[in-house]
Amino acid sequence: MKKILSAVLAVVLAFSVLAAFSSCSKEEGLIIAVPNDTTNEARALLLLQEQGIITLKEGAGITATILDIAENPHNITFKEVEAAQLPNVLQDVDYAVINSNYAISANLNPVTDALALEGSSSAYGNILAVKEGNENSALIKALKAALESKQVADFISQKYGGAVVSTVENPGDGYDASVNYDALAGQTVSVAASPAPHAEILKIAQEILAAKNITLKIVEYTDYVQPNNVVESGEIDANYFQHTPYLDDFNAENGTHIVSVATIHVEPLGIYGGKQTSLDAAK
Repeated sequence: MKKILSAVLAVVLAFSVLAAFSSCSKEEGLIIAVPNDTTNEARALLLLQEQGIITLKEGAGITATILDIAENPHNITFKEVEAAQLPNVLQDVDYAVINSNYAISANLNPVTDALALEGSSSAYGNILAVKEGNENSALIKALKAALESKQVADFISQKYGGAVVSTVENPGDGYDASVNYDALAGQTVSVAASPAPHAEILKIAQEILAAKNITLKIVEYTDYVQPNNVVESGEIDANYFQHTPYLDDFNAENGTHIVSVATIHVEPLGIYGGKQTSLDAAK
């Protein structure tokens, strides 16, 4: 009898352990890391919806957050992370939705490494931005012309192979006919930028301006806050790292007065595998 009771007890305990493990696994589910800033989080969620992983509430758009998720059939946990840190947490989560500039900096190729890639919507084109009132200064016009040049468009195409796409429709020779370049000789224009691809692209503009004896000073930042702060304060003349929806949201939240001067390129957002190697587990 004792042997029978022991056997029954062992079976009961085994089922209890399996049930607990199953419950725990279901409760934890998959973990997806997304950018924690408003517009890029919305882009990430829209991309996940496009892939059939979640469903957002009707009307959720470029300001959507995880609170706007209507259906989450796989019980996914969303981890909101500062955009620049997403590549660093990739190994600890199942998936991460990463901006191309930070993916490139982390030696991830958006074209070959992303499990899914956002379309090249000009709505999220990366812009050259300045403090309101400085849009028409000669130095900014010279910088704008350099970034809208054929040299820059060709560099983007050759360097990034589709991971970054130029949005300039009619690239010029790098110079603005209305600018007196002789009067600008010896002057410096400073730009706050994220390391890749923005600082890399600016180096081509730097060469164009150097031919006119104008110095382009590139100051690199790895976050999404300081580049706007230093332009607002006047410490830096311009920045090149963000898209217009992000800038609009930043201005509204911080009372800053920064405006777009030109749209230069777009960086499709991508879903990258951490613990997972395909999207199968999330579908």
